[in-house]
Amino acid sequence: MEGRALAARGTPSGAPRLGDARRRRRLLGLGLLLAGLLACVVAGISVGARSIPLDDVWRLLVSPDGGENATIVRSLRVPRTALGVLVGASLGVAGVLMQSHTRNPIADPSLLGVSAGAACGVVLGIFLADVGSLTGYVWFALAGALAASTAVFAIASGGGRGPTPVTLVLAGAAMTALLSAVTSAVVLVDQQSLEVFRFWRVGSLVGRPPEVIWQVLPFLLAGLAIAVATAPGMNALALGDDVAVALGQRVRVTRAAGILAISLLTGASVAAVGPVGFVGLMAPHLARAITGPDHRWLVPYAALCGASLVLIADVIGRVARGSGEVEVGIILAVMGGPFFIALIRRRKLVAL
Repeated sequence: MEGRALAARGTPSGAPRLGDARRRRRLLGLGLLLAGLLACVVAGISVGARSIPLDDVWRLLVSPDGGENATIVRSLRVPRTALGVLVGASLGVAGVLMQSHTRNPIADPSLLGVSAGAACGVVLGIFLADVGSLTGYVWFALAGALAASTAVFAIASGGGRGPTPVTLVLAGAAMTALLSAVTSAVVLVDQQSLEVFRFWRVGSLVGRPPEVIWQVLPFLLAGLAIAVATAPGMNALALGDDVAVALGQRVRVTRAAGILAISLLTGASVAAVGPVGFVGLMAPHLARAITGPDHRWLVPYAALCGASLVLIADVIGRVARGSGEVEVGIILAVMGGPFFIALIRRRKLVAL
């Protein structure tokens, strides 16, 4: 509690040396995470069914020769790796916001019905509008995600008292159940919707055209900007709504901005690659174990951890089978299962 109070008020003037030392450690950790992410990016571009030496990768990036390796590097692996970085960073930050707003250490970004809304939007787009391309699915997924999160926030705010962590979780669970039922009903009566939904819901970076990145990029950047801007307010909310009000925070505004950021980050990510699980659960706890509860550091740390997790899972999926690939969503589920078990068994990891 004392650490959270210091994060909300700022470091006391009487302890500059302690604050400077903590800041140096956090900056060092940030640099190490950036170096680790860079290594993951290099592996994502060079490792695969056809491994390409690092010197060839650099040469093909700078001056492509038009050969097969140049096509693999520039047209396939670079866009795929870039999408993995964006999605992983976004889900990591969304996980921080989700756990903080609900005060639930095992919450992930799908808890507010965002993933279910995106899935329902895709299925309805296929069924009602006969959408047949991935770039078309993205817009329906985004619309479904934003509509679901808006409905959850409105329901949780019923009675004029404003949303609370408990009402947000309950409204999110109810909305997820409702939208999942609608999605199941549609795919049972329409074969085309079922086939597309089965492919999309696995969660994969494979087969996503570069245009998808540019479609979701504005939403991801907006969500990340809101998350950074509201980080100081989240420090105050962590002390409780009454204390946050006493510190001058506008609780409803901060919470509404956080829900909007979660919706943008999760909705755009799910729209692009499908419902990739466990990133929003693992990345915040890995970041919190290093930085502590200060959201001003948690947000960038979780972004780097999430991006690295997705790229590591993607590389493992490429080399796990001799021929073909294992989708990143499956690899993350395998990684996330043991992490989740360890999380609920260790008190110091569970405490927010």
